[in-house]
Amino acid sequence: MPEHVDLSGRTALIAGATSASGRAVARALLGAGARVVAVGSDEGRIRELEAELPGIVGEHADLTDGDDVLELSMRVRARVGDVDGVIHLVGGWRGGGGIMDQTEEDYRVLERSFTALRYVSRAFWQDMITSTAGRIAIVSSITVESPTPGNANYTAVKAASESWMRSLAKGFAPRPVDPVGALQPLEPGGGAAVIFRVRSLAGLEDRLGTSVVDLWNADAAELNGSVIELRP
Repeated sequence: MPEHVDLSGRTALIAGATSASGRAVARALLGAGARVVAVGSDEGRIRELEAELPGIVGEHADLTDGDDVLELSMRVRARVGDVDGVIHLVGGWRGGGGIMDQTEEDYRVLERSFTALRYVSRAFWQDMITSTAGRIAIVSSITVESPTPGNANYTAVKAASESWMRSLAKGFAPRPVDPVGALQPLEPGGGAAVIFRVRSLAGLEDRLGTSVVDLWNADAAELNGSVIELRP
């Protein structure tokens, strides 16, 4: 982890925090001095994570339920204030076979990740655009650039998530604010929406954690809308 990245005073929320990658990201953020809100759908695993990583703020929520996410956002603000970043790690994989094997059941399971991204990013959007360094990131897949019949459901969901992230990036970008249309930066600071792409997260958990911390060590204007491929 880069020692020069100091996230003291920053608050980051990890959606899907009890996975191996979520734990690695939480450790990296805590190590950089950030306040970490760890959110998961299994309350028992959240309590285990709190015991494993003292200092994190655990929250239990169904991120595919819009009302639950709104209640989560109110609890988080009451406990720690506004957040500076959202790291979306709600995912999973189902696939195999060909087009006829892309079942509705598998698609609905995979779709939950995209649903959660939409709800969470909207619920904390105001926090991120008013932060002096708002950041939101997802983990996508290299298959978005090379889909196959066997991963059609999975890649379709990842592609939709990437499209949503590009929309968020546009929301962070400079925009016309005066009658002549001169571009002015958002105030008070720059935000960035970032896509990480992997072939598989297995073995890359610590690399992901370091890369997440580095999001706050990069210029927002250059970072915003970027796609970063993580390789072994």
